[in-house]
Amino acid sequence: MLFRLRPPGGAFSRLGAARRRLMSGQRSSAAPLAWMYAALIVYASLYPFSGWTFSIVSPWAFLTLPWSRWWTAFDLISNLLGYMPLGALVFGARVRTGSGLRRSFGVTLAFGVALSLTMETLQNFLPHRVASNVDLALNSAGTALGALVAWLAHTRGGVERWQALRERWFIASSAGGLSLLVLWPIGLLFPTPVPLGVGQVLPRLRDALVDAVQGTPAAAWLEPWLQGDAGPASVLSPGSEFIAVTLGLLAPCLVAFSVAHPGWRRGVLALGAGLIAGLTTTLSTALNFGPQHSLAWRTPTVLAGFAFALVLALALAWVPRRAAAGVGLIALAALVALVTQAPADPYFSQSLQAWEQGRFIRFHGAAQWVGWLWPYAAMAYLLARIGARDSG
Repeated sequence: MLFRLRPPGGAFSRLGAARRRLMSGQRSSAAPLAWMYAALIVYASLYPFSGWTFSIVSPWAFLTLPWSRWWTAFDLISNLLGYMPLGALVFGARVRTGSGLRRSFGVTLAFGVALSLTMETLQNFLPHRVASNVDLALNSAGTALGALVAWLAHTRGGVERWQALRERWFIASSAGGLSLLVLWPIGLLFPTPVPLGVGQVLPRLRDALVDAVQGTPAAAWLEPWLQGDAGPASVLSPGSEFIAVTLGLLAPCLVAFSVAHPGWRRGVLALGAGLIAGLTTTLSTALNFGPQHSLAWRTPTVLAGFAFALVLALALAWVPRRAAAGVGLIALAALVALVTQAPADPYFSQSLQAWEQGRFIRFHGAAQWVGWLWPYAAMAYLLARIGARDSG
């Protein structure tokens, strides 16, 4: 009979519903991620934002220069591949607003070219940067390649499948939470006082304030507060380190729980967070202290903190989303308070010199800011989640 020829529910119906929601302009995490990635490009292109000079030479003269014969494989890869995620994210964000594929590709390419042209033009005024038409061409090509990859994924149903998967695992208004979860491993690449101990920005702000008010009348009455605890920080006790590691892993799990449906899926997310934390910390240690020391972070205290955090996360896998957001807010506040009292990594000054003298300085600064600010952005997001209507 004819009614038996209709496709069954399940995957096909979910994909169809996902496609209808995509075309209706449902908010996507691609948009905030695109803006965040563009900000990282600006930071990497103009770091360290000092030594600006002005010349009478036209800032666009580099466009007509012959292509340089001096280039390295790193320059080629970093300029080409560095803009591919931007192209994919901008294209995905445009498509999610209901824009057509051709129009989305054109807007994406124009955005990438404009951003790259702006960065190359501003590099004319930085003493240690050189504006290059080759970099502009590679950046533009990377944007186009990223958009084409996203286009192919869209036409093959990849976006709809991701949307259907996202709806099974997360609530509708999960874009901000997913963006934070994507950024979290980037922040772990910057050396932390203890493994997973992101957010140690307050001592830097205090030092910056000391430098800013030095020699001014404000220095006299701010001195007791600025230098009251300026002495060398003591090494964290094993118990404090255990708590810091536990909170450092539990916090992103609770951010995920605040936008994920209760149940076994949260357990999978927690185990995935533990795996990502281990791999990222290993990579960070290898980049900073050498591949031979890549596993030096795996002390008994740290491993115990990892295990205890996962046990707590699994125990909280069925709590309502509002409760998960509240517990996450407490965990992040405790983490920030704890790492603020921790000393700086004793080996960081040695590794920082290698970063500053090498090519990794472009990525080092971006990871540094993400690691410093991620807990505060997560706290603000969780505070908003507590008052959200769809919180369970």
